[in-house]
Amino acid sequence: MMKKRVLATAVAATTLAVGSMAHAEVKIGFLGGFTGGIESLTPPIYDGAQLAVDHINNQGGILDGQDVVMPTGDTTCGDASAASNAADRMVNTEQVTAIVGALCTGATIAAANNAAIPGGVTMVSPASTAPAVTDLDDNDLVFRTVPSDAFQGEMLAKLLIDKGIEEVAVTYVNNDYGRGLSDAFSSAFEDGGGSVLENLAHEDNRADYRSELGTLSATGAQTLVVLAYADTSGQTVVRQAYESGMFTQYVGADGMVGDSLVEAIGADVLDGMIATRPGSPDLPGTEIFTELANNADIDPTAVFAAQAYDAAFLLGLAIQQNGSAEREGVSEALRSVSSPPGEVILPGEWEKAVELIAAGTEINYEGASGTQDFDDNGDVPGVVQEMAVENGTFTGKGFVE
Repeated sequence: MMKKRVLATAVAATTLAVGSMAHAEVKIGFLGGFTGGIESLTPPIYDGAQLAVDHINNQGGILDGQDVVMPTGDTTCGDASAASNAADRMVNTEQVTAIVGALCTGATIAAANNAAIPGGVTMVSPASTAPAVTDLDDNDLVFRTVPSDAFQGEMLAKLLIDKGIEEVAVTYVNNDYGRGLSDAFSSAFEDGGGSVLENLAHEDNRADYRSELGTLSATGAQTLVVLAYADTSGQTVVRQAYESGMFTQYVGADGMVGDSLVEAIGADVLDGMIATRPGSPDLPGTEIFTELANNADIDPTAVFAAQAYDAAFLLGLAIQQNGSAEREGVSEALRSVSSPPGEVILPGEWEKAVELIAAGTEINYEGASGTQDFDDNGDVPGVVQEMAVENGTFTGKGFVE
């Protein structure tokens, strides 16, 4: 782990003063899928990040009282060009110091490769779960506050096997997210004694998936695993499967956990649908975030909202520790403030953190969605939560263990 950085020298103090004069405000950008496959999931994720910004600004601000502002960019989730363009605007026009996001894995990879990495901008994604993020050649600039799908796929497989489901048909959206999750799930399911009778990719944003569904249904499987997005292909696949009477059980992962899916298809149709999503372990930060979010009229259980809070708060801490709004040094400072040793900082404790940093005391943020101890690849450990549709909504059922 990289050595802790402190601001105890005259040089650092000078840098802080210069940074304060040069920047009337500090910009942390937010890249999300405000349109496209996760458009119904993105607003509460943004709200989680904005809540962290509000806590920073309401407790004295950053770098001697400056406000953090969070300009947004729409990646559309599925369009690499849109993601690259949005990131380019953040990096080169908005001149952000760092970025929360992107959300969908393909958008994060495109934004990183085409704008953030060349511009030296640190990114922290609260939602990009595909294993492909781990392998980015990123100069230690791309992190995530959510565990890899290598883990979620394994836990989804275990959940189904524990429920006595031994045969499934799988369809996945043909991108980094879908492929990575399908590979992880299928391998773990078969290793656990299950049978994947068919595993078909499908393209996003099509109107008709009946051909793929016919192939999947011909296997005789009664359980359909859909690894896609609640607002685009995943919704269409499940609707057409139901209309054709092909399957008796539907299964999804985090990209499908949205009540927009239930509202679009019908609570009676999806009652009992099984899914998983990254969860928040039972740690002090989780309980504190729940209270803070409720006080701000934000749903603390919204998918990736807690992870977004952690991403934004951590970037704020890293910038404060780094001592200026410059980009250089942010990633090293991020590793410092997120990991032990150090005095523990919990969600909402911005003023306390600033005082400790000013005194040269090491800090260790323990977040809303986990400890956020980044490994060498910028990945974090985590837990996976079982979800089920009950009474017209996705409901948490506990952790998969």
